[in-house]
Amino acid sequence: MAPSSIPSAPGSQPQLGASGIAKGRKYRSLKEIMKVAKRVVAAENVEECGGGGGNCYSRVACEQCGSGERDDELMLCDRCDRGYHMLCLRPIVARIPIGPWFCPACSDDNNRPLKSFTQKKIVEFFRIQKCGESTGKCASPQDAKKRRRRSIVFHKKRRRLLPYISSEDPVRKLVQMRSLASALTALSMEFSNELTYAPGMATKLSNQAMYEDGGMQVLPKEDIETLELCRAMYGRGECPPLIVTFDSCEGYTVEADSPIKDMTFIAEYTGDVDFILNREQDDCDSMMTLLLATDPSKSLVVCPDKRGNIARFINGINNYTPEGRKKQNVKCVRYCVNGECRVLLVATRDISKGERLYYDYNGYEQEYPTHNFV
Repeated sequence: MAPSSIPSAPGSQPQLGASGIAKGRKYRSLKEIMKVAKRVVAAENVEECGGGGGNCYSRVACEQCGSGERDDELMLCDRCDRGYHMLCLRPIVARIPIGPWFCPACSDDNNRPLKSFTQKKIVEFFRIQKCGESTGKCASPQDAKKRRRRSIVFHKKRRRLLPYISSEDPVRKLVQMRSLASALTALSMEFSNELTYAPGMATKLSNQAMYEDGGMQVLPKEDIETLELCRAMYGRGECPPLIVTFDSCEGYTVEADSPIKDMTFIAEYTGDVDFILNREQDDCDSMMTLLLATDPSKSLVVCPDKRGNIARFINGINNYTPEGRKKQNVKCVRYCVNGECRVLLVATRDISKGERLYYDYNGYEQEYPTHNFV
């Protein structure tokens, strides 16, 4: 028998069923309610939306330039709903980020204090080892000079990599490493001077130079020795003479803290290794091509979003303009090192103290749109 829909007598209390719902009361569906509900405009001033509750977002203008044009490049803050053009932001945004985005005024990054590092914390952060703790023999700067001299004598026609010369002043060296540690901490990153093969990503067996489409140039034996020497120096706390600073236009950037000679090894591009197909929707703006395989499913990228080194903060140039190309003083080259793909950053000319480091993000591939770079 169907329940009665007759309302209760005035002043009487409705009878409740076992579920706590009044017996005999008929409730309207949500569809019926929405038919008669009044339209609500989510704005403080209705007139700003055209007077009749129109589309407010069509009237959003960039807070920086005041223009509402190029709406495809206009991003809205998920906290204050203010709009900003991608190219008007400093640092600029190369592509629309995936997930929530906050404007400079609402971003916690601008107000986040940089962590202060003591000398002991620096040693722990970079996992610096003393000479006695290392299994190999500590090479002195004099040994490095002898090695370079031998390479020059026997290979005069070929340009060889030079190991960087670390600062002799221990106080200045501490300042350099502290700047890198502060920048990594601000981005919630760990220091890593090697490629990382994390679970769920590409394995080390996937990083094979023989998969490269068209082949990859092989790093000579003498340059491999220089690479290993620089890695051993970093492990002892002898870092390259570089300092990480923050610029309001370019974000984090790297400057030379002392003169650097042409063909000096700067750093290796490190981070998590993953397949390109897994990162097609990734909004990380610092991914670096590691392997371009004949089979696209085997192509790899380096992703320094969780782990990395100072290469993460060296900025790319706008290689679409002559002015941008003039700033380039570092080159990015992919090499085959003992059968494995590696990305090295090398000085292309003499770099003076205080000069910022820039490199062509694409190298010779010309795939990434660098016209948005500052």
